Amino acid sequence: MLPRSGMLKKNNRSMTFSLCLTLSAPLWLYAAELPPLPEPVSNNLVMTTTVAGRTYVASFMGLASGKTHADVHNRVWQWTVGEPTWLKAPAVPSRQRLSGRLASSGVTLQNHFFIFGGYTVAANGTEVSSAEGYRYSPVTKAYNKLPDMPVAVDDSVALAYNNRYIYLASGWSQDGNVNLVQVFDNFTQKWSQATPFPGTPTFGLAGALSGTSVLLCDGVKVSYQTLPRQYQTQAQCWLGEISKSDANRISWQQIQHPTGKARYRMAAAAVKQDGKDLIVFIGGSETAYNYNGIGYNGTPAQPSAEVWVYSLTDKSWLKAENTRAVMDLRTLVSMNNELYSLGGMVAGQNLTTEWIKHQIKLLP
Repeated sequence: MLPRSGMLKKNNRSMTFSLCLTLSAPLWLYAAELPPLPEPVSNNLVMTTTVAGRTYVASFMGLASGKTHADVHNRVWQWTVGEPTWLKAPAVPSRQRLSGRLASSGVTLQNHFFIFGGYTVAANGTEVSSAEGYRYSPVTKAYNKLPDMPVAVDDSVALAYNNRYIYLASGWSQDGNVNLVQVFDNFTQKWSQATPFPGTPTFGLAGALSGTSVLLCDGVKVSYQTLPRQYQTQAQCWLGEISKSDANRISWQQIQHPTGKARYRMAAAAVKQDGKDLIVFIGGSETAYNYNGIGYNGTPAQPSAEVWVYSLTDKSWLKAENTRAVMDLRTLVSMNNELYSLGGMVAGQNLTTEWIKHQIKLLP
């Protein structure tokens, strides 16, 4: 298989999303009480949930500071709000030869963390997409294996719906992007296919779900016009409406892009503000890059500080103040009714341990 790097190594994107969490930690929690991660990490999957009055946050897998294939890991850190430090939790299981993964997708559903897909990186640059999925309990710290997804994907968008279904939209599958919207039914423990994504299939896209509305934007497409193949960002936004009678039916329509300039590996979340249902997009980079932060074109990627806000209520884009620049995100989490990213890449492709608060300040 070929690497996504554009050189004759991948499926490697090798040079070479997001989900919506609106859970809140207790209102007495302040930023000063958010302990940094024990180690810098990027491309980590961060999720939170509250069970029996206790709020848990977990960081799954990702890329360590060396930013080489050897730094792709499956380590897990877990923090309970009110405790002073993070504790190491059991590593994410894997049936693949390499256990560390990047670009996994996940959601919180019924007080559990669901983890899907991702890809491994070998010493020779070969990347392998994973079809595996796991359900993790932050209370017992135990994993349950889920049925493999029909088509292995990484860098897809995971979305939870109706406290039952999980959508995996588009993403990369071994040798190319797919337009699939794969659906996992947590009641029946079975997979099915929803209405396909009608836009250009991409990896590293971002999106969120609010009510029955889904918004997906951007990512990286593959151009086969020249050899080696090229990886280019794709500016696009598609709004989907899920049928109330059939979770596998989605009506899609393309909407205007907020800037005309695509971003890669940003994160998105659904929020409610000033009585409006909003979907916000944070971070990412305008450069399509490999997992080490260097663009497929050889240019170092820089993180974006722009905040995009789409009002589902008004069916229009709203202007918002910039935030702190960060890229290589998988998710955003809500703590004390404020959005945060945790980990990721900041300026200079440096990895961080920090919580970064992203306050949504709308402009006239």
